[in-house]
Amino acid sequence: MTATLSGCGGSGGSGDVTLKLVAADYGTSDANKSDKYWEGVARGFEESHPGIKIDVTVLPWTDIDREVAKMVKDGKAPDIAQIGAYADYAKAGKLYSANQMLSIPTQANFLPKLTDAGRVNRIQYGLPFVASTRLLFYNKKLFRQSGLDAPRTWSDIADDAAKLEQAGVKYPFALPLGPEESQAETLMWMLSGDGGYTDDAGSYDIDSQENIKTFNWLKSNLVDKRLVGPVAPGKLNRAKAFAAFTKGQVGMLNGHPTLMEEAEQQGVEVGMVPLPGAEGPTDRPMGVADWIMGFKQNGHRAEIGKFFDFLFTDKNIIQFADMYDMLPVTDSASASMEDDPRFKQLHQFLAALSQAEFYPFGKTSWAKASESIKENIGTAVEPGASPETVLGRIAREAIAAEAAE
Repeated sequence: MTATLSGCGGSGGSGDVTLKLVAADYGTSDANKSDKYWEGVARGFEESHPGIKIDVTVLPWTDIDREVAKMVKDGKAPDIAQIGAYADYAKAGKLYSANQMLSIPTQANFLPKLTDAGRVNRIQYGLPFVASTRLLFYNKKLFRQSGLDAPRTWSDIADDAAKLEQAGVKYPFALPLGPEESQAETLMWMLSGDGGYTDDAGSYDIDSQENIKTFNWLKSNLVDKRLVGPVAPGKLNRAKAFAAFTKGQVGMLNGHPTLMEEAEQQGVEVGMVPLPGAEGPTDRPMGVADWIMGFKQNGHRAEIGKFFDFLFTDKNIIQFADMYDMLPVTDSASASMEDDPRFKQLHQFLAALSQAEFYPFGKTSWAKASESIKENIGTAVEPGASPETVLGRIAREAIAAEAAE
């Protein structure tokens, strides 16, 4: 379904400009569809900016990236798109850079880690729209019944999982390496093992010794010992793992803020700690961001910039983050949420955001690399598999994708 919104106000004459904005729907039901948020933003902007109208189309996440790509290919690019990736459009010269659109205060207010993640060849084209981080979740009731404390290290995870398994817990540690979002689960584990998808220079380093060591540990200490539940990690998608957690069937898994609320609504007592590492809690949590960008095609640079300056006010940023249990992307909005007791449950996630590591969004090859991870990483922990061989295959595909650009 496509919902098209047009805010009220702005009476201007023949000089009116209409900005076409395409945005993703974060809602899970009719009650919390994103249309309502964008209707309010459009109305507020038009009332304070006579002569500029906002025409918003809200599309589901399953369709939006494909639909925007088609619009651009057909020569009908929107002025603004709020989607999952920006690098292809930036490389093709189709986007305005941040400093061509934004006022200096708006541009300087983004969290530095997110500004860096929005760059292609050191120039920022992707504006972070919303973010989230990941923590390790555990079921407090199951831990209490087994006499366990929250894990701090990988060894703690293995020991706790063994005791939970003995107590009959269905998924002592849920490890979703299925194709839905295994690129996220993979990066969390790589970061906790001092690795990652890229090296310090930004080059792919997927089969580094650190990453190989991490997946050897996972295979030997969790998967081979049957501590990950009845579904093989390569067949377990995140949605199924999260659903099992909300039913009280999971001892531990890596989660994000939305899962926290869903589990508590089902009566699960949720504990949350920083992702454990080999020696202790990791100081490199994983972050995820979605992006918004301005297209050059219609020549509305100044008007797009005015809209972004309005959109990135604390009120608008916090309102969206609050609606969907996400995190704000600016320094001022983050500080405001940290000072507000209403958002106490998000404070741990906010604290992780300033140190978070993100996917290599600035690489146009990342889409293909991510697909290779989704397709292959689950096989790295199968019986008799070699993590080194699987990671090597993914690395070769990622490097080949980058070389083909």
